[in-house]
Amino acid sequence: MNNPENDSLFRFLFEDAGVRGNLVYLDAGWQAVLERHSYPTAVIPHLGEMSASSILLSAILKLEGSLILQAQGPGPVTALVAQATHDRHFRALARWHGEPEEETSLSILTGKGHLALTIDPAKGERYQGVVGLEGERLEQAIENYFDQSEQLPTMIRLAANSKKAVGLLIQVLPSEHGSEEDWNRISMLTGTLRRDELLNLPMDELLHRLYHEESVRLFEPEPVAFRCTCSHEKVADSLRALGREEVESILQSESAVETTCEFCNRTYRFDAVDIEHIFSNAPDLTAPKTAQ
Repeated sequence: MNNPENDSLFRFLFEDAGVRGNLVYLDAGWQAVLERHSYPTAVIPHLGEMSASSILLSAILKLEGSLILQAQGPGPVTALVAQATHDRHFRALARWHGEPEEETSLSILTGKGHLALTIDPAKGERYQGVVGLEGERLEQAIENYFDQSEQLPTMIRLAANSKKAVGLLIQVLPSEHGSEEDWNRISMLTGTLRRDELLNLPMDELLHRLYHEESVRLFEPEPVAFRCTCSHEKVADSLRALGREEVESILQSESAVETTCEFCNRTYRFDAVDIEHIFSNAPDLTAPKTAQ
């Protein structure tokens, strides 16, 4: 029997306190990420936390599109990337060199890096905010981002291992209800949550453990799934962007142009006939652009 927490997002609201919460559990979806690459042990918890964070943060957006979290730096782990969409699909990957040291902080793994949060709406312009990667874990960088960019009190707690990735977020709602005292009380309760509790306690027990003296309204869970957004059409567009001359030079030395998606390991192959079709059917660049 499946646990109700498996690959699910739970939303909840503190009645009359002006605070909302999201709680996400990634199980099979997280395993799908790990199956694509043989990640070093040191990378796994941080990539899991990135995955959970992307779901939590995308869930507070009121728009169609995707949210991308990217941690980059000059350290042994050069990039951690997670993307989540409004329909609760996510994907994630890490890039590294050597064998990163286990049980170390995110800032040491990435070196003196930064965290970029990109909102990519289905309609409209992209927005990106950047904050430095400081502290032991991703949650500190995310909270710093909201302090500096959004000025909206936000607390996030994250935990991940090779089996699951879990995240809890609470945030003040812009409303007439609630007070600073309400936020201080709820954030203090949330701050008592240990990482092992986040990983091991069932949803009902976890919320009761933290907020049994609060009036909490829990909404129906939403399913979450790993799903890559790569496609034959998107790769073809990338080849068009390279230009016919560049692509045909590759064909001169290879029987076909092959590219593999880093997120899902799917390989796309284009032979000479495919390449001719791509460029002979290239869109009119002078025509008005429509949203993808």
